[in-house]
Amino acid sequence: MTLPDPGDPRPGPGFESGPGSDADLGSGAGPGPDTGPHTGPHTGPHAGPGAGPHAGPGFGFGGGPGPGGPLRAGVGPYGARRLSPRVLLIDPIRLLPSLLLPLAGVLIAGGFSPTSFGWAAVGVAGSAVYAVIRWATFTYHLTEDRLELTRAFIGRSAKTIPLERIRGIDITEPPLHRLLGLAVLKIDTGAGGSEQEGTLDAVTMEQARVLRTALLARRPVPPPPEQAAGTAGTGQEAAGQGVAAPGVTAVAGPEPVARVLARVPRRWLTYGPLSGAYLLTPFALAAGAVGLVFQWGEELGLTERSARQALEWVWAHPYLLIAVAALLVTAMPIAGAVAYAIFNWDFTLRARDGYLVAERGLITRRTVSLERRRIRGYEMTEALLERWAGVARLWAVVTGLGDSATRGQLLPVTPKAFASKVAGEAVVPFATPLRPHPSRALRRRLVRAVVPWLLVAVVAFALDWAVVGVVALGLAVLGVPLGLDRYRSLGHAYDGARLSVRSGSLRRGQAVVERRAVVGWTMRQTVFQRMAGLITVTAGVGAGSGGYPAIDTGETQGVGFAHEVTPDWIRPFLSDLS
Repeated sequence: MTLPDPGDPRPGPGFESGPGSDADLGSGAGPGPDTGPHTGPHTGPHAGPGAGPHAGPGFGFGGGPGPGGPLRAGVGPYGARRLSPRVLLIDPIRLLPSLLLPLAGVLIAGGFSPTSFGWAAVGVAGSAVYAVIRWATFTYHLTEDRLELTRAFIGRSAKTIPLERIRGIDITEPPLHRLLGLAVLKIDTGAGGSEQEGTLDAVTMEQARVLRTALLARRPVPPPPEQAAGTAGTGQEAAGQGVAAPGVTAVAGPEPVARVLARVPRRWLTYGPLSGAYLLTPFALAAGAVGLVFQWGEELGLTERSARQALEWVWAHPYLLIAVAALLVTAMPIAGAVAYAIFNWDFTLRARDGYLVAERGLITRRTVSLERRRIRGYEMTEALLERWAGVARLWAVVTGLGDSATRGQLLPVTPKAFASKVAGEAVVPFATPLRPHPSRALRRRLVRAVVPWLLVAVVAFALDWAVVGVVALGLAVLGVPLGLDRYRSLGHAYDGARLSVRSGSLRRGQAVVERRAVVGWTMRQTVFQRMAGLITVTAGVGAGSGGYPAIDTGETQGVGFAHEVTPDWIRPFLSDLS
């Protein structure tokens, strides 16, 4: 199928020509000049060059960028489009936090006079006008090989994103957007960092889904089947063979079928408090409240003197301070469970058209798409409390993925057996048992966990710091089971196609990575490791965290592991040593 050049003013086969045509993608500037009757071969109601009453330059997208109406893509490029005008209802609300302090300052400085209220109204109106200008001067244009984002306000800036560079698509629905049927579409190109390279804020949910399909398919989306109704038989036969006959719009294929790989039951959300990060939610909220008080202190009439008096009063009532601390500690599991549930509500993992699609969230709904051919393995992590409960979390190891700690998550906290099953279906199965590390690694784990605290205790008792010495001794005693557990967590394996390494105690992680993802090896020995005959071998990977170490292996064992995975790389070094 030949697609028209976006710079060519002539209409191409299968496109309505002229502003305001019936095949318009929900946009248009109204009817254009009438240049005469139908001039091209007419095989259907809207087929052929000039097949409409308003012939003129264009591709059926109207005479200019249209707003975010119903998006019906043809076989050719999209026209330049604007975001949904409904975003203008959201922008003033989003601007309120930044306008609050300046407006309050204007009102206070003016003594709440009618003039001050007038200036405040001018400021609000100016912000609204600015939002309208920003909306009107931003357009996006999807061609057959790239997405163009253009802003022409005072100066003109344009960003071009080749479709072949797109690694994933995020669709987020914040509360206000969901209320208006809008979404934020973010494009990740693997350029690095946590910020996506392109953002469309906001488009309708229908547009977001169509754009996601088009961007991930590396091509514009064909029209819906009903749009091609009434085509001639010869054109239908050509379309069935994958070739569009002149004057015929190609028929779209069926919607990609999504297979549900995992749906997290809501009862499993009770595992949320087992994660240490969510347990700190009450303290984070308290710190945020204190920060707001300091930020708005002057507007609330608080002075340095009043703040000092408040601190003195709290210090004079220690029991109140202890009660507040106890309340925060008591609220830890409850607040942690609530925060975890809001973030991971109805977590669903699907396989769709060569992508893994994870969807979650209660207040803000988020959908993340990961290209399966760029997934190189997975990483399963377990915090200490999670291990006792037999649960784990699952992440994908993906090449060229920005913000992989959030975007690469395949499962929140779920039973470990369930996570292993999903990892095998979504990525790759791995059942090879891990090889234990030598007993010298056990002695090193114990020394590292116990000896530092013993030294602290000795110094503390020598300086007559009895309390510090007792605490250090207690930590040294706790270091014994910690060292034993760290040793039991060590292991590595290779099944001929994938390698796996595991380590950690307070946060144990096991990574499974495909052999083809390994780009190099790092072998490191500290002075103490050389004395013990141990070595740490790290597989360099162009995905995930960038490297996965097999910690404290035996010297022969570690080198043999690297040689087993990539023999051609290691053999020359072994020859030099021999």
